[in-house]
Amino acid sequence: MDDRYRNNANLYQGAKDIAREMNQVSDDYRYQDSSYEGYAPSDGYYHGGNEPAQEEDAQSDATEGHDEDDEVYEGEYQGIPHPDDVKGKHKKKAPGVADDYRDHADLMTQRMEDEEQLAHQYENIIEECGHGRFQWTLFFVLGLALMADGIEVFVVGFVLPSAEKDMCLSRSNKGMLGLIVYLGMMVGAVMWGGLADKLGRRKCLIISLAINAAFVFLSSFTQGYGFFLFCRLISGFGIGGSLPIVFAYFSEFLSREKRGEHLSWLCMFWMVGGIYASAMAWSIIPHYGWGFGMGTKYQFHSWRVFVLVCVLPCISSLIALKFMPESPRFLLETGKHDEAWMILKQVHDTNMRAKGEPERVFTVAHIKTPKQIDEFIEIQSSTGTWYQRWLVRFTTTFKQVWDNVLCCLTAKYKMNTLILGVVWFTMALSYYGLIVWFPDMIRYFQDEAYKSRRQNFTNDKISNATFNFTLENQIHTNVEYINDTFMKIKLKHVTFEDTLFKNCYFIDVTSSETYFNTCTFEYTIFNNTDLYKHKFIDCKFLNSSEPEEKEGCHLDFEEDNDFLIYLVSFLGSLSVLPGNIVSALLMDKIGRIRMIGGSMLISAVCCFFLFFGNSDSAMIGWQCLFCGASIAAWNALDVITVELYPTDKRATAFGILNGLCKFGAILGNSIFASFVGITEVVPILLASSALVGGGLLALRLPETREQVLM
Repeated sequence: MDDRYRNNANLYQGAKDIAREMNQVSDDYRYQDSSYEGYAPSDGYYHGGNEPAQEEDAQSDATEGHDEDDEVYEGEYQGIPHPDDVKGKHKKKAPGVADDYRDHADLMTQRMEDEEQLAHQYENIIEECGHGRFQWTLFFVLGLALMADGIEVFVVGFVLPSAEKDMCLSRSNKGMLGLIVYLGMMVGAVMWGGLADKLGRRKCLIISLAINAAFVFLSSFTQGYGFFLFCRLISGFGIGGSLPIVFAYFSEFLSREKRGEHLSWLCMFWMVGGIYASAMAWSIIPHYGWGFGMGTKYQFHSWRVFVLVCVLPCISSLIALKFMPESPRFLLETGKHDEAWMILKQVHDTNMRAKGEPERVFTVAHIKTPKQIDEFIEIQSSTGTWYQRWLVRFTTTFKQVWDNVLCCLTAKYKMNTLILGVVWFTMALSYYGLIVWFPDMIRYFQDEAYKSRRQNFTNDKISNATFNFTLENQIHTNVEYINDTFMKIKLKHVTFEDTLFKNCYFIDVTSSETYFNTCTFEYTIFNNTDLYKHKFIDCKFLNSSEPEEKEGCHLDFEEDNDFLIYLVSFLGSLSVLPGNIVSALLMDKIGRIRMIGGSMLISAVCCFFLFFGNSDSAMIGWQCLFCGASIAAWNALDVITVELYPTDKRATAFGILNGLCKFGAILGNSIFASFVGITEVVPILLASSALVGGGLLALRLPETREQVLM
């Protein structure tokens, strides 16, 4: 019997022997009791399931990593065949069923099993690589990209007061400019998130940041409203991809114990972007002399300098990303085993050198690669033109992205996607609506207080007087000015009604929000003033020099910028800091679900107390409290969205949900702004109800802090 066995040892044994060998390879990666075979608990290294134990001398040589006779480093990739390659060779040798003829469900089942094995093995590999210099470097690089996203949200609000004067923007144009960025970000989030799961995180992030930087740069120089609007739309489209890609990218370099905390720390950069934009606007925009002009057709005012300064974080992140590797988890999902291994070794070696342990070697030789199902089909150069090949590539990629989007709505992910969608939408509706409503309400309170101090002059007669001082916040009704001179003065918020000007002179007069209603001018001279025709409503000019018609728009230009918008945004962004620190420290202790629910309910209570905010200082205080309380929910939403979806759908799902978030922001801005000066009840009740409903619904989501990244 033994002789018969030895004689037949080299013969093929059919499908039974093949299956036994495949199972043996698979056993090397089977996850048992929270660790793979071959990972020693003492050192966390992967040594391979069937390796014999080393002798003492051999272990010493392995630690040294060098042998005089054979210069091979332990753990260094030496072209060892991949387990899947072994399976492939056996399939070629033995009769089997080709993948093309296997049931699609069987292939999907095999891929899901492979992905589960990979998830647990990858977790152990990341733990072996450690958390150190590499992750912190990537943290700051991606933080700059996230900072650029935060800046993009604030930029338009800061430049509107100045841009409306340069571009003669009407009220509707200003509203469109404020919303167009959110529209671009909504579309960009969905598109770039989907592409990142097919083309790679790093590649898509570089392209999206490059688009943002290019069109922000163009928008600072364009003079026309239409092209400026287009540039802001495309810049928003570019930066819209940063949020879903950044969190998916960074999470795939973090172990389970570090993921919640460090993703929360990463969220701080969005707040830093708001502070940066506020500080730059406050220090640059009021300095009108920082710009230049080329005749009357081209003007480059200080707000355009501010736009250029705001693109610096985006450019810095773009440059730094050129030196960062692709996510190894994404590469493994797409079957690129060797590239992923090299990157993981780079992560390990970088961290070990920084820790002062350069002699420690990367012991992983094989990493599980999921079964590849979708084959990319491209017309070859011999059978098609470059145009045909690119068309096929485009349509194939689009179909893959679309299928991925639909997959997020299938039975397996449907409930989580719907609940997360509602929570993202309610948070965005209330948060973005209120951060627009707060400054408008504060300005409304200040305008009301300003109007309450208005001086009224009625039925008066002033003769032979010279006005050489500023007139501000006044109403002159049925007053007669005879032989009076208005010289080198400023008229601010002054209204003349049913007033007679006879033998008067207006010389070197500047004005803002000043109007003449049903007034009469007799023998009156206007010289070097900005009192243009649109400021005279139903007035009569008898033997007087009529005011000139102003070229371009009829907006008033005030030299003193209202710093309120900078102050409110700065304080709102700064108030996020304590909440961000608390959420980062507690994210892995109390869990993502409790963090979302508790933060949203506390934010709803803050909204309710807005009924008692009847002054600008009270509104600023409640805004800071609301922003500080709500940031924990935002951080937890970012973390749980990353953890609930597998690698091949992570950025896609995040992009869909973030796009829904921007849609909520558009609705919030439009709805809340329309009630300023009318009622406080609707915005407060709407925001509170949305937060309570979203917070309670979030409690139905599964907790993810203990699970590995699928």
